[in-house]
Amino acid sequence: MASVAFSKVEKNFGNTKVLHGISLDISDGEFMVLVGPSGCGKSTLLRMLAGLEDITGGTIAIDGRVVNDLDSKDRDIAMVFQSYALYPHLTVGDNMGFSLRLRNDKKSVIEERVTRAARILNLEPYLKRYPRELSGGQRQRVAMGRAIVRDPKVFLFDEPLSNLDAKLRVAMRAEIKALHQRLKTTTVYVTHDQVEAMTMADRIAVMNDGRIEQLGRPLELYDRPANLFVAQFIGSPAMNVFDGVYRNGMVEALGVRWPCTAKANEGQSVKYGIRPVHFDLGSGIDTEVVVVEPMGAETELVVKVGGQSLTVVTHGRSSAGPGERLALAPNGKYAHLFDAASGARL
Repeated sequence: MASVAFSKVEKNFGNTKVLHGISLDISDGEFMVLVGPSGCGKSTLLRMLAGLEDITGGTIAIDGRVVNDLDSKDRDIAMVFQSYALYPHLTVGDNMGFSLRLRNDKKSVIEERVTRAARILNLEPYLKRYPRELSGGQRQRVAMGRAIVRDPKVFLFDEPLSNLDAKLRVAMRAEIKALHQRLKTTTVYVTHDQVEAMTMADRIAVMNDGRIEQLGRPLELYDRPANLFVAQFIGSPAMNVFDGVYRNGMVEALGVRWPCTAKANEGQSVKYGIRPVHFDLGSGIDTEVVVVEPMGAETELVVKVGGQSLTVVTHGRSSAGPGERLALAPNGKYAHLFDAASGARL
């Protein structure tokens, strides 16, 4: 295991700067998730840590040792790719042991490590099969097994679940998290899926346009987003946000008054944010139901207030239908206020 430290890391592609001086410390044994929209620089940062991309500026250190000029093979890391990257002509066992054969480990050591990894990942029945004979989830486990046998200081995952169907993604999330809890190896995991980030991470670094917008534990980011970008990126369904003016301890917006415990200057233009789960039914603001989406244990509603569409999630099943009127009471305790100009949390 090892700590990882990024210090003022920059990356340029030609005249285009894609990383703007990122500094980030990852503790020994931590599961760190880099999350953000496509093009934000998260995969580039991971590839720089892996030694697959050159560093334009700053330093990257693993276990206190600067690795800027080290070859990928000398960094003692193992990477799991989105595409699995398995050799089709090799069996599962041979794929998992390939890197050990490359470094001329003894046959007995290779067999022992492959067997151990296969046992951890429930791959023992498939060791003689070829990748084409496996499901997507099994192939991803083989790719993880190939990383495990190397016993690296750091695991790197680059959107490893993107090619799997929704049900399998949920199962694999649990497997990867359980694997980390068992091995305690420092892990850096890249995804654009904020649900993956929330459910798997010890800490999350939310990235946007080559910068880290906020770093913290999953529920810290959910409860206290630093700015509008984080507020709308973290949480599913996304937070409702609209323009308003702060007056007398409330926000005037969409033709009605919205409660909040956060404070702003009297008459200040703000963005009012409230998550879909923080509405109570039965009294308060009059809305028109536009869409009803039954989810089983919950119902997701799209309603209109003053011409603006808002998303509301209610527990249980709703009898409301499109076109009906519904009274909603926003819980001001959970409302968020952001500066209208900068987007910063107030």
